[in-house]
Amino acid sequence: MTQKLLLIVGPTAVGKTSLSIELAQKFNGEIISGDSMQVYRKLDVGTAKVTAEEMQGVKHYMLDINEIDERFSVADFIQLCQTDIATIAQNEALPIIAGGTGFYLHALLNDFHLGQDSYDEQIKNRLKWHQFAKEHGKQKLWDKLAQIDAKAAAKIPVQNEQRIVRALEVYEKTGKLFSSQADQKNQEFDPLVIGLTTERVLLYERINQRVELMVQNGLLDEARYLYENGGEKLPAGKGIGYKEFYPYFSGDISLTEAIETAQKNSRHYAKRQLTWFRNKMDVNWFDIVQHPEQRSQIDDLVADWLAK
Repeated sequence: MTQKLLLIVGPTAVGKTSLSIELAQKFNGEIISGDSMQVYRKLDVGTAKVTAEEMQGVKHYMLDINEIDERFSVADFIQLCQTDIATIAQNEALPIIAGGTGFYLHALLNDFHLGQDSYDEQIKNRLKWHQFAKEHGKQKLWDKLAQIDAKAAAKIPVQNEQRIVRALEVYEKTGKLFSSQADQKNQEFDPLVIGLTTERVLLYERINQRVELMVQNGLLDEARYLYENGGEKLPAGKGIGYKEFYPYFSGDISLTEAIETAQKNSRHYAKRQLTWFRNKMDVNWFDIVQHPEQRSQIDDLVADWLAK
């Protein structure tokens, strides 16, 4: 029997945290943070980490489990997610993943093991082919597959970059043709993915405001803590919203410039995330910022999915 798994995705500043808590309360859920920066202790403001008060008694997982000098990989994310999901299921509750990078969530839901490669190695190989498609076009990518495995290529449309990459990856790692193998997604989960977003101009305004609010609430203290302990040399030190302030601490730019750069990078990241979710995952999109009436539609969708 597959495990129900609710995921709430989307850019920052659209209400994912509050929605996840409301759904957990309504449907007896417990929440796993999908944000790879929220695993780090002492980084609360810049990661928009849920507070104890905001949790409203709902149990949360994967928060404050790493020191800032400890690496956190997609393999770690998947392993911990699987453990936490199993724990939540044993509690007879609904596992809910709130937030997170698209690639990490995609890796969790598409649990492909090719040989003995680590997830990080799989990601590296996969990105290589996606980069090839970006530079040369999807037709050239498809042509690569057709040269290797014409039978598989005949069944995969040129526009389906994800599946073409998967076929090339299988051949590259196993030496066996994709067309000769059964290709199935991870059957462990029955996922429902809810995506929150809003109109682009409004989204960017909200992101800008959030960065300014974070600065007021102590972001600089957290960024300086990272800077004084190694900055971008730290696994936690490369996070957007932190690294932009290092040149300010070294006296190379003004605080205003640092804030503007953090806002710009946050907007660009939100755009990349939205593109990823729309192209790579099956997401049910809602805009509860401009259309709060859609909130009840989310409840109905979750209820119908749980009843199946």
